[in-house]
This record gives sequence, C-alpha cells and structure tokens, in this order.
Amino acid sequence: MKKLAILVSGRGSNFEAIARHIRERKLKAEIAAVVANVPTAKALETAETLGLPAISLPSKGIDTDTYAALVVERLAPLGIDLIILAGFMRRVGTPLLEAYRDRILNIHPSLLPSFPGLHVQQQALDYGVKHSGCTVHFVDAGLDTGPIVAQAVVPVLDGDTADTLAARILVEEHRVFSEAIALILSGAYCVEGRRVIRKD
Repeated sequence: MKKLAILVSGRGSNFEAIARHIRERKLKAEIAAVVANVPTAKALETAETLGLPAISLPSKGIDTDTYAALVVERLAPLGIDLIILAGFMRRVGTPLLEAYRDRILNIHPSLLPSFPGLHVQQQALDYGVKHSGCTVHFVDAGLDTGPIVAQAVVPVLDGDTADTLAARILVEEHRVFSEAIALILSGAYCVEGRRVIRKD
C-alpha cells in the first residue's frame, strides 16, 4: 500500500476528506503520518481520533530550509511515497523538495496561474472573474507554480462573498484532491514540460 504523509497547519478539512476516501476504499493509500507545523492545529486532534500517527513539529522561529530538513528527518524512516500539503501554510524548503522531488502535491483554491498566494477568493471577487475553482499541482520552489495535475471549476455568483465562494470551492477541493492523489500514486501519467498528461 502506498504511503502518504499529510502536512497541515490548521483544521485539515482536506486531510479529513482524504482519510474518508481511504476508509471508503475510493483511494488506495495509507496515511503514515500527519505532520502539523502549528501545535494547536485541529488536524492533530482529528488524526489522533482516527488512530493515525500525529506529529507536532512546530515551525515558529525556524527558517524554511532548516524546518524542511527537520520534516525530512521525521519522515525518512516511514517510507513515504507522496507528501500532501493540506492547508500547510509555509513555503516548502529545499531539503524537502530534493528528498521528495516530484512527490509533493498541494491544492490551491483558485484556477492557477490566476491568484496565487493568500486571500485568493477576495482576489477573484476584486478582479471580477466569472469562474474560480481549485488546482492540484506539484510543488516546486516557486509560489504555487508547479505543474498542474487537476482543476475543478466553480462559478462565481453575483451575490458571493469571499466566504461563500470559499465554501463552494472547498466542496470541489475535497473531491478533486483525492482523485489527483490516486492518479499520481497509480503512475499512469507523464509530465511533458509543464503538462501533466494521463496515460491510457
């Protein structure tokens, strides 16, 4: 069984959705570790409730690359196949990128390359787009710049606020993230330039 490490910073709703899809046998994988860089992250409590290995590894006051090296050290004995960033609110440092090259996935609540970074739904509303959504992508050294694995489109309604738009996008995140994870774990894809192409 392929092993996942899930990195979180907060409530971890995408982590919960992944765990649910594994329990429902919609996703063939095992969560070998849930690592939180914030000791009070609700996702740690959720992981413990689900009987999953929960690791509190605080990042406050630690530079990006030093913290990445600490994560690599904690994950090294576990035989991790794929790292999942599920609301992990830190840049990924070089040691982690090198140790798990092309094996780190993130989900971002916009249709990249539009609106990278933070406050994404408000960016979309301020710009006046008619559609937003979410993007699963490989993680590289840039900010939300890695090759795109999957996207889901959500219409922007005239009465939307940042919160209502975020809530509708989150529903799609919970679906498409597990689908993208399954694709990458299957190996039935190739990367040509920036394009992630499914194999028949």
